[in-house]
Amino acid sequence: MKITSIKTTPLLVPYSKPYHWAQGVIEGAGVVLVEVHTDEGIVGYGESVSTPSAEAIVAYLKHAAQVCINRSPFQNARLMADAYHALFQAFGTCSSPRFGGRVLAGLEMALWDVAGKAVGRPAHELMGGAVHDEISYFGFAQGDTAEEVAADASELAAAGFEVIYFKVGRGDGLDIETTKAVRTAIGPDKRIRVDPNEQWNPIHAGRMIRKLMEYDVEAVEQPTHCESVAALAQVRASSPIAISADQVVFTHFDAYDVCRQSAADLIVIGLHETGGLTGLAKVAHIAEAADINICLHGLYETGITTCAANQVAATIPNLDDANQHMNRFLAWDIVKAPDLRPINGRLPVLKGAGLGFQIDWDNVERAKQAHLNSASIL
Repeated sequence: MKITSIKTTPLLVPYSKPYHWAQGVIEGAGVVLVEVHTDEGIVGYGESVSTPSAEAIVAYLKHAAQVCINRSPFQNARLMADAYHALFQAFGTCSSPRFGGRVLAGLEMALWDVAGKAVGRPAHELMGGAVHDEISYFGFAQGDTAEEVAADASELAAAGFEVIYFKVGRGDGLDIETTKAVRTAIGPDKRIRVDPNEQWNPIHAGRMIRKLMEYDVEAVEQPTHCESVAALAQVRASSPIAISADQVVFTHFDAYDVCRQSAADLIVIGLHETGGLTGLAKVAHIAEAADINICLHGLYETGITTCAANQVAATIPNLDDANQHMNRFLAWDIVKAPDLRPINGRLPVLKGAGLGFQIDWDNVERAKQAHLNSASIL
């Protein structure tokens, strides 16, 4: 089997309501749909996050496609290494594993989709097989005010989510008010995790963590700047609350540094950081050796990423019991099946061939038009 063409289509799927976090407000999921076509008629699908510029991501993917044409889709690891070399190393101008992962993730997903469809098996069976029957998620509470976040948290708790997660780092007063409101809304038995998204330095983090203890917060995610493992380790060394690493880990090299420096109790990471399923599995193996769990991270993505992440998550022994699920924010999805709404905070491991989903082409067209409309406004 040979790759005959690779097609890229910028899409925008709007959110049902604005997404608030420490860095601002986001209105939708901008992605590039990647299609890998083969000479046997099998087509694989993936997606790359397209922010801040879909056109820039498409340009990189078209260059990567030239590396892949007329080669076997079963050479996933070699194709990704060659594409990364061609895009970021060949001319000695830069080495960009973080950005490179963002660009190439959709292509890597699509190659796994092709491989699974070619043999009629889910991708996780090609990665060593599932060690889980289902994936558990936290309820991601959203809103602008403390009252809005608490109301959303209450609904998520009632829907069966055992862990409630929400954004902080938006001002100390609002952060404490929100945490108090959420704890009151969900009661004493549900677990709380918060994410300041790098907004605190070590002294600030220590002060806030002491205040958060009153509300039985179990984990604080990436409180300090993503470029400093040392700062994260400093916070973790004195924190009575568990510390999660997020933006500080993109590659397996990053994971090694975090584990070696005892900088985190949990690593939060997703396909768009690691460049796909294989990279995420590498990070998980390193974390497993340090007895650290992996929590699936989500970005501004569609159900394609949810399904791809489900496949690799099924193979990770040290997968956490509360992972990120971004589909609930979409006004509609470009995945027609399966149903990706968690029941009691859980989704089964997907059994369909490849990444295990069917595309809704009507919604792809809607998302294509939404992207074109947004681009015309800018």
